[in-house]
Amino acid sequence: MLELQSLSIDQYGFIGNVFSFGLAVMASTTLFLWLMMSSAAPTYRMAITISGLVTAIAAYHYLQIMLSWDGAASVASGEVVVSGEGFNRAYRYVDWLLTVPLLLVELILVMKLSKAETLSRSIRLGGAAALMIVLGYPGEVAGNVGTRAIFWILSMIPFIYIVRELVIGLKESISKQPDNVKGLISKAAILVVASWAFYPIVYLLPLLGVTGGSAIVVVETGYTIADIMAKAVFGLLIFVIAIRKSEAEADVNAVEAAPAEQASPVKKGS
Repeated sequence: MLELQSLSIDQYGFIGNVFSFGLAVMASTTLFLWLMMSSAAPTYRMAITISGLVTAIAAYHYLQIMLSWDGAASVASGEVVVSGEGFNRAYRYVDWLLTVPLLLVELILVMKLSKAETLSRSIRLGGAAALMIVLGYPGEVAGNVGTRAIFWILSMIPFIYIVRELVIGLKESISKQPDNVKGLISKAAILVVASWAFYPIVYLLPLLGVTGGSAIVVVETGYTIADIMAKAVFGLLIFVIAIRKSEAEADVNAVEAAPAEQASPVKKGS
């Protein structure tokens, strides 16, 4: 377990600024998504609503993380003094338990699959994501390397399943999407995989013997960057996909509703 007393004053302040930046990004993204939601067709507004909900939940938890960080230690006499309250790392896992399944659901919703496929994929991917988070938490708070290693291995099982589904399982469904969003949806799936790759890597640091103030900086900064990419950037990508699909469908509807120019000739009266 990483100890706060090993932090220098600069490291302590830097992590506080990282949390503040995370809060600002999540809050501003939430406002943008919800205020601009009406720009998309009604079919895709649920996906945008969930995207904003994800960043709103994250913003709340980053506020709590900041408050816990400020309460866990303070700067006095030129050094970081631990208060004894402890830094609550559970806030991240509560956040991930709520937001990670929703991330996958918003991707499924914006693809506008059949009701049966939407429900099936949402349950399977959302359930696997929740299981991944639940299995990761005991190792995060464990005081010994062995326990951390065991739960890292266990949490990687649903993680690998999710990666497989995003990279391979959705390939056929993505191929059926409009041409103007196929690439974006593929990039959204890749973004999820790439940003989530931060978590198991950062999780491994204590197993590799990386400790001290530098380790705390890497862990908290790495988690925050991964959160921003997986929630805020991903949410904005979902918004762009929804807008493009809305525009494409509006164009199709306009063509279908337009009066036929080649109307049958009007018969003249006798």
